Amino acid sequence: MANAWLQDHLLPCPFKYLTGIDCPGCGFQRAVLALFRGDISQSIALYPAAIPLMVIILYTLGNRFYKLDTPKNTIRKTAYIGVAALIMVSYGLKMVYQYY
Repeated sequence: MANAWLQDHLLPCPFKYLTGIDCPGCGFQRAVLALFRGDISQSIALYPAAIPLMVIILYTLGNRFYKLDTPKNTIRKTAYIGVAALIMVSYGLKMVYQYY
């Protein structure tokens, strides 16, 4: 029931509203809802970076309280770069297949 309410109350994307083009974050909310339903394959199809992004957010929060990272923050920096690259590659592919 809560999942249905969330599905009906997703936040609109201001970039898509103004331009008509998906932004690099479009699909994240729907991917998280798919994870709440337990549908991992649908979540990956909607937004491939959703799971890695949530893992890095949890890791960052854990690092804040438990100091999980090395002194030079190499794990976190590498993870940030990897997730950013995944977002950009999936967005690029989405734009290529959607508009060409």
